[in-house]
Amino acid sequence: MLDQFSRTRLLLGREAMEKLHSSRVAVFGIGGVGGYVCEALIRSGVGRFDLVDDDKICLTNLNRQIIATRKTIGKYKVDVMKERMLDINPDAEVTVRKCFFLPENADEFPFDDYDYVVDAVDTVSAKLELVMQAQKHGVPVISCMGAGNKLDGSQFRVADIYKTKMCPLAKVMRYELRKRGVKKLKVVYSEEEPTRPIEDASISCRTHCVCPPGTERKCTERRDIPGSVAFVPSVAGLLIAGEVVKDLTKEKATEPVG
Repeated sequence: MLDQFSRTRLLLGREAMEKLHSSRVAVFGIGGVGGYVCEALIRSGVGRFDLVDDDKICLTNLNRQIIATRKTIGKYKVDVMKERMLDINPDAEVTVRKCFFLPENADEFPFDDYDYVVDAVDTVSAKLELVMQAQKHGVPVISCMGAGNKLDGSQFRVADIYKTKMCPLAKVMRYELRKRGVKKLKVVYSEEEPTRPIEDASISCRTHCVCPPGTERKCTERRDIPGSVAFVPSVAGLLIAGEVVKDLTKEKATEPVG
């Protein structure tokens, strides 16, 4: 019988599709990268999700985030992403957590119940804690390295963290993970040399912030606000989603469909 996953089933087979349907994937960070991860995974047949983010959609997100439109500005990213995902597959289970993942609240997340963890967060401390929690609970994890200040999506690669080059974030992560005894970590990273953002006070978030009054966490709190474009974080997100699907189904042999 034809359904929305028929074309995918032609390539992966029934058993793999059943595995995806029963899998629970936690996506930490629903921004430019994480949004495309969710988009591709829901369209691939993954059946259960945990979406973790406390940000609201901002005007400056419209240039690259799949959930950002004029109508969604000011809404929580996890809420908008959930609504979009259920429009694509109403049978999916989508749990939202309106918070930022931090070392301090790591114990509040059911890592034992996750089949895969996607790290699409911004801060090194959160990334390191996600990796350590995933390792502790034996859950596969993939981590996105720096996607900001890049212009060439074709230079993204999938590799172990210790085989990366050029990416400043990956360099920091390698150092910190080695200290913690982590021997491997699958990452998506870019070999493109970062571009230095143009210093233009007329478009600076520091001097022209458009976040709603009372917003607790603003991009202006960052030491350096990165530039970004539509065709870079989307590539990283789609690469991550492809790796998640491959890893979740790799033990399932593809069977003929007839």
